[in-house]
Amino acid sequence: MALPKIDAPVYELDLPLSKKHIRFRPFLVKEQRNLMMAMESDDKDTIEKNIRQVLHNCTLTENVDIDRLPILDVEYYFIQLRARSVGEVVDNKYRCENIVDDKTCGNLMDSELNLLDIQVDFPDNQSDTIQLTDKLSIKLKYPEFSILTSKNSDNVNDLAFNMIINSIEYIFDGEQYYYAKESTQEELVEFIESLNQQQFEKIENFFDNLPTLHKTIEMKCGKCGFQHKIEVEGLEGFFV
Repeated sequence: MALPKIDAPVYELDLPLSKKHIRFRPFLVKEQRNLMMAMESDDKDTIEKNIRQVLHNCTLTENVDIDRLPILDVEYYFIQLRARSVGEVVDNKYRCENIVDDKTCGNLMDSELNLLDIQVDFPDNQSDTIQLTDKLSIKLKYPEFSILTSKNSDNVNDLAFNMIINSIEYIFDGEQYYYAKESTQEELVEFIESLNQQQFEKIENFFDNLPTLHKTIEMKCGKCGFQHKIEVEGLEGFFV
């Protein structure tokens, strides 16, 4: 006789960048075990691929491609999923770096963080359309999660350059739109490499000021009494 099955609760979420409305279920014990093993491996590629797989498994909304979502959307989604699956509060430890008598305090401070309190910080006055010349402009999109899971180089400069190439939506010369999806990779690389340094820096500035997951944690060191104000950003910062 077949064992009974447990119905999982269903949650809903609006992603901050793509604005997609997602219905999802909590991850299961077997999925949590795979995630824990990935986290313990401390290998970023393994962690990213396991996060992708778990989100794919838990997403109930049809036609949601995790790889095509902005990286920040995936991080935000995973934090919300983790909160609904395991618990909203995580216990973290932060080391006190305050200098006392010419020595670092070094005390480990315990902190409780509610994952549902984590918000997205949007930079002021950022535009995704970059004016390169009087006529020439480029429209960028937020980097997609696929860039992390399909990277073919460990070189930081190569990864950053590939992120730019893969985040081009279109180029406009004042008369015609040239869409990236209708261009070859070689043509896009050639275009970016033809820019002067000032033009390229305008594009880099867009990626240097992307929206981030952010939380300010205030705590007092129980050893030296120093009042800390810790700014935590990015997915890894919330699970330490």
